[in-house]
Amino acid sequence: MPHTASPYLAEGPRVGIRHFTQDDAAEFTARVRESLDLHRPWLFPPATAEAYAAYAGRLIEDEDRAGYLVCDRDDGAIAGYININNIVRGAFQSGALGYGAFAHAAGRGLMKEGLNLVIGHAFGPLGLHRLEINAQPGNTASLALARSCGFRLEGYSPGMLYVDGAWRDHERWALTAEMRTSG
Repeated sequence: MPHTASPYLAEGPRVGIRHFTQDDAAEFTARVRESLDLHRPWLFPPATAEAYAAYAGRLIEDEDRAGYLVCDRDDGAIAGYININNIVRGAFQSGALGYGAFAHAAGRGLMKEGLNLVIGHAFGPLGLHRLEINAQPGNTASLALARSCGFRLEGYSPGMLYVDGAWRDHERWALTAEMRTSG
C-alpha cells in the first residue's frame, strides 16, 4: 500500500496543525461567522474573503509571523487557529501567541492539543525560546487554555492592546523552552 504524506506539520491523537493557505478562505470565514457569539468581545478574525486574503497573506509571507490551523483529524475540518506574531530573533528568540477556537469545536480539548503541538513546533523547528500570551482578564477560556498548557502568569498590563474600540487591560503569560522540558 503506498504511503501518503500527511498534510500536517505535527499531529496529535485528535488534531493536526498546518499552515494557512489562501484556499482555506471559504471554510475559515464561514467558521468565523458561525462563531461570532463565542469570539466577541475578545476576537475579531476575518469574516470576509477579502479580509481573509489580507490576513492569511501576512501570516504566509511575513517572516515575523507564523499561522497554524488546528484541524480535526477525523474530517479535516478547521477547529481553530493559532498564530505566532511579533517573532523576534537574535538574543530574544520569542513570539506572541494569539488563538481562537471555532464554535463547533469549542470545549472539546482540541485547542489544547493544537496549542501543545504549536508549542512543540515553536520550540523545535522554529527555534524559539519563549512564547507569550496576552489575554484580557475576563476571557476565562483563553486564560484557562494558557494555564492548562503550562504558561505562567508574569504580570498585568493596564491599557495594553487596542481591542474593540478601546485600550484593554491584559494579563501576560509566558512559557520558555526550559519550562516545557522540566515540566
